[in-house]
Amino acid sequence: MRGFKIANGYQTRTIKLPQRSTKKSAGYDFEIIEDIQIEPGEIKLAHTGIKAYMQDDEVLKLYPRSSLPKKFGVTIPNNVGIIDADYFGNPDNDGAIFVSLYNFTNKTQFIPKGTRIAQGIFIKYLKTEEDHPLSDNRNGGFGSTGT
Repeated sequence: MRGFKIANGYQTRTIKLPQRSTKKSAGYDFEIIEDIQIEPGEIKLAHTGIKAYMQDDEVLKLYPRSSLPKKFGVTIPNNVGIIDADYFGNPDNDGAIFVSLYNFTNKTQFIPKGTRIAQGIFIKYLKTEEDHPLSDNRNGGFGSTGT
């Protein structure tokens, strides 16, 4: 199965686990757990306090909510965040999910705590015939594989 839990270090915070808004919604809405201010041209990480567990052949894709650019002048800089199954419980940060946000305006943007900024969709993926066995274990988040 798959689902969400509160990551270690965030248990004392008031955090809503991601939920779908309607019965036909594909995405689970992620809220930020603290106010965030982003300067023009700046990229900042927004805390969710959430970690996601899933099957080995699944990935959680995080997309910006459609209202994010219009309301706040920010978006996810690479347009999609990828959360791999082995990110859950990693020793660096227990798999806590952060959403990278980019302010593309010429004004400082303020996003209040509790704002739904991203939607996550679980997807199965396929491997190539030539896929080779891997033994590397994950040790962190942004940019941690291959280092």
